[in-house]
Amino acid sequence: MRTIKFLMLIILLSIHTSFAQDNNAKEFASNGEGTSLVLPQIQVVPIKDTQTDRHYELYIELPEDYSENTNKTYPVLYYTDAKWHREILSSCQEFILEDVILVGISYQLDINEDLKKEIGVYVSRFRDYSIKEHSNPEIQKKIQFGQAHKHLDFIRNDVITYVDKIYRTDPNSRTYFGYSMSGEFGAYILMTQPDTFNNYIIGSPTVKGEVDYLTEMNAKFGPYEPSNRNSSLNANVFIAYGSLEEEREVAPMEAFIKLLNDRRDVGLSVYKEVIDGNHSTAFPSTAVRSAAWLSSLIHPISSLGKEVSFWSIPNLNKPYVSTTPEDRKDDILVDTLAVSNKDQEAIRKVSQDIFEGKYGNYDALLISHKNTLVYESYYKKGRVNVPHGQASAVKGYTSLVLGRAIEMGYLSMDDLNKPLISFLKDINPEKLTQGAEKITLHKALTMHGGLTIDRDKWKAFENDSVRLKGQGLVQTLLEQSAPISDTSQTFLYGNFNPIMVMAVIDAVVPGTAEDFIKTELLDKLGITDYKWSKHVSGLPQAGWQASIRSRDMLKLGHLVQNKGKLNGKQFISEAYLEKATSGIVRPAIDWMPKNYRYGYFWYHTPVNVGNKSYDMTLAWGGGGQRVMIVEELDLTIVISGHDRDDDKIMTPIFDTVVPAFVKQ
Repeated sequence: MRTIKFLMLIILLSIHTSFAQDNNAKEFASNGEGTSLVLPQIQVVPIKDTQTDRHYELYIELPEDYSENTNKTYPVLYYTDAKWHREILSSCQEFILEDVILVGISYQLDINEDLKKEIGVYVSRFRDYSIKEHSNPEIQKKIQFGQAHKHLDFIRNDVITYVDKIYRTDPNSRTYFGYSMSGEFGAYILMTQPDTFNNYIIGSPTVKGEVDYLTEMNAKFGPYEPSNRNSSLNANVFIAYGSLEEEREVAPMEAFIKLLNDRRDVGLSVYKEVIDGNHSTAFPSTAVRSAAWLSSLIHPISSLGKEVSFWSIPNLNKPYVSTTPEDRKDDILVDTLAVSNKDQEAIRKVSQDIFEGKYGNYDALLISHKNTLVYESYYKKGRVNVPHGQASAVKGYTSLVLGRAIEMGYLSMDDLNKPLISFLKDINPEKLTQGAEKITLHKALTMHGGLTIDRDKWKAFENDSVRLKGQGLVQTLLEQSAPISDTSQTFLYGNFNPIMVMAVIDAVVPGTAEDFIKTELLDKLGITDYKWSKHVSGLPQAGWQASIRSRDMLKLGHLVQNKGKLNGKQFISEAYLEKATSGIVRPAIDWMPKNYRYGYFWYHTPVNVGNKSYDMTLAWGGGGQRVMIVEELDLTIVISGHDRDDDKIMTPIFDTVVPAFVKQ
């Protein structure tokens, strides 16, 4: 419904623009005196700036269901230049932002009448929205530019205080909308008191001449430090300008955007759009596109296009948590979370803690019990319909691809102990390092390949797509490596082993490994919205650089939980999967928890609940992507995140989530 309404709004805007252009020069005659249109859904509330005694009005528009849902709180969209922005934002509320309270802030009402006649009823905007005084003393005396700080105090102390007191607002979801000079005001708020709003929509800001001041404010706020949450601006920013705006106006806007991006602030999401049109004509589309952007951070389903990068996705203003996940017709069964009230509250508490950043930066937590999704939650950049980046969890998925090839007869279990190069017919064995035949599939899958390659030497080859094409990658690796021996074949975590396994898959399956992954794994699971990057060799990446939806991660976990069966039929070799998910070796690396073991690109660890221990197998990607299966409990848990220290999240998984299902 939201998508349909969005399309309707675009059509209406197109018709309106066309009509206005066709009739721009026409004169319309009136048959009689007109009357003012009163919009019953908009409440006009007088309000005074308690510091300056200036009088304004608020134009407040409530959602349709406001009176019906008395226990519900609502996000609030505050906008300045209300005279100009009210109508289109009201349309956006109707068609896109159905659950948002709109609060428009008028120009000053009790301002000098001569100024109103000379400049317009909007004259106060030049004073209230501007950062600096005017260089012309006469103009400055008349207009009093540079009082953005006073107007911000009015909004913080009077407007927001009033709205929060009278209406059921969500204090964690406040948005500012400003365009042109009021866009400049939005930039000022963001860089001086960013906690005023959670989200900033800044259209074509007039920041020419203000970049140095904004840079100074950024320096005063201080750089972002990952260990200090208070160092983050903690804001989502939508910034846009017209494609036909003059370069002298665009350059400072781009400088401001660069200033924000250069913070490398995990809590700051910056999304830029260049809208067709000039400074004036880009406004309607800016309003509509920013409303879609705002909708995507209020709701767990993003309305932004697929071209949006993961880092540009705005952070959700509040967690989305469902104990009765929706049936989205994606071949995932859904039901209600059936655990004790105490356990349910504990899991909800975990979700709130995740949202507040207690465990780092996480985007999703999904729980499936008995092959049925019973808990679905999203935070920060997590969305139902947006694929999430996968780091080394891709190694686990590559292992499943190999298991699929074995089940289809392209390899056998005995082949796991054969030399890896025996499957690569284009390899020239005469040029390989001594002991190259010692690398078996088993050794590569357990990170015991034994390659020893000088990193500086490898830099000369790593981007050579001709030399490394296909099996040329393995040829080059085995030419450049020191001799392979029992001593060198110790656990060494990295991506050379996985990509060698992918080279074997590519060599034995019909067509290419890329086609096989799509047609024989992902398509069969109904996984269609994904990205699986290519290595410079042309092979699919085997150790990282893929993106899939959190729900699709769950499907891969279900394969493991069901011992390789899909819809009751064997899909992944059961014998292979049993070995792949067992603890074959102890990873000899300092950062690995001591009780973790390693199989074929899958980890294995015990989970202690009371006096009993349960086996968990998991695919693990740096940053916090994990697919965790506790087969004995019929339990699959998925988390996705973008955290640097991604082990903290396992504490609530072990202590709260898994124990909740022990008695089920």
